[in-house]
Amino acid sequence: MSRVDAVWRRRRRRETRHLLVSVLPGALWIFIFLVLPSAYLMSVAFMTNGGFGQPQMPLTLDAFRNLAGFGFLGWSPGNLYTLWRSIFQSVISLALVVMVAYPIAWYISMCRPRLRAIMLLAVVVPSWTNQVIRAFGWMNLLSPGTPLSTLAENMGLIAPNMGLFPSDFAVTLGLVYNFLPFMVLPLYAAFEKLDHAQIEAARDLYASPLRTFFVAVLPQTLPGLLAGSVLVAIPAFGMYVIPELLGGGRSQMLGNLVASQFGEAANWPLGAAGALLMLLATLLGLVILRRMGRRLGGGTEMVI
Repeated sequence: MSRVDAVWRRRRRRETRHLLVSVLPGALWIFIFLVLPSAYLMSVAFMTNGGFGQPQMPLTLDAFRNLAGFGFLGWSPGNLYTLWRSIFQSVISLALVVMVAYPIAWYISMCRPRLRAIMLLAVVVPSWTNQVIRAFGWMNLLSPGTPLSTLAENMGLIAPNMGLFPSDFAVTLGLVYNFLPFMVLPLYAAFEKLDHAQIEAARDLYASPLRTFFVAVLPQTLPGLLAGSVLVAIPAFGMYVIPELLGGGRSQMLGNLVASQFGEAANWPLGAAGALLMLLATLLGLVILRRMGRRLGGGTEMVI
């Protein structure tokens, strides 16, 4: 019996070593390049801003007070406006992306198998281009004198010779265009597993198209919808490039505020406090989406 135990122990030790050799490089990579920088960033948020913008001791909550708008000249709502604009733009962009992605994903899933790959490729290929290049493309399309701006002027939506860029509309359009593939792909995967018998049953019971969608389609595609919502809403909340280029400095979001504090504003603790706020908002969004999925019947397929 002792020989069997010894052999078993040696086998367990060998399997443990193999597991450590397999997992250790990835764990070290995550610890060095993700955990340590995040821990340092969190510590910087509680430090004092030095004379040249570098964090220094002692520990303080001044960065969070500044983030809330309190400064040496009193209170200013500028940072709160930036936070509200980030929340508003991410929510509006998410809603528009869902409205556009649902019919696209449904149509692709109903096409012939040969066409599905081509159509999915057409959805994904624009995201292969650099985000800055795509933003410059929209800048050219929405500038004054372009057909889209001229049409908006003729409809009385904008003042003459103003153009659709830079504006909040341009930022919203850029966010929708940028994150649309991240919603279409999860929804398409959900539509691939759709039980069409439930849709036929709803129609046989004289349900309206809208009622059929909410009763038979939405519960089955909810896992894909929530996964896509995470991929869209969270990056949109902290977006930097699109508000910087398409907003023209008028539509600053939280990502722009954080970047400016680490750059020209030279206030690292305030930038770290903004980044920490983005992290907390991300975690809060994940919790809300997960609870919504459970209440709406996401079942065991929920992945968030």
